[in-house]
Amino acid sequence: MNTLILEVTGMSCMGCVNSVKNLISALPGISNLEIDLASGRVEVKHDPAQVDAAAIRSAIEDGGYGIAD
Repeated sequence: MNTLILEVTGMSCMGCVNSVKNLISALPGISNLEIDLASGRVEVKHDPAQVDAAAIRSAIEDGGYGIAD
């Protein structure tokens, strides 16, 4: 398992948190997901054989959220 930590922008409420959770959870190989609304921190544990970091980033961005560099 790999751990990917991102700072997601555009989340302003728990509804946004749930949306991001749903976007990421729909991907294969996700084993754990933690989101902190206040900091925008998203920690994703995933199987790199099933999903890579680029696919996770794309899912978030396709859902209308941003990722800070």
